[in-house]
Amino acid sequence: MVLLWLAVPIGVAVLAMVWAAWSGRRRRREPSRDAAHARFSAAVTRPLPARARTVVAQRPERPTGIAVRPSQHRTRS
Repeated sequence: MVLLWLAVPIGVAVLAMVWAAWSGRRRRREPSRDAAHARFSAAVTRPLPARARTVVAQRPERPTGIAVRPSQHRTRS
């Protein structure tokens, strides 16, 4: 009996959710599978930019187990 005052806000929230789902479903349109397939195949066959094709070779780090910052690394002479 104490929580009876919650019935009105919960009912209004449920009605709002049902109304939003119903009104949004009416406006939504499904894309055709053929159009989606055409868009996908066009994107896959599109050539990559020149920058994306280049691979920069990186020197592998030695796994010494000690973390040394590049600013603190000094070469011995």
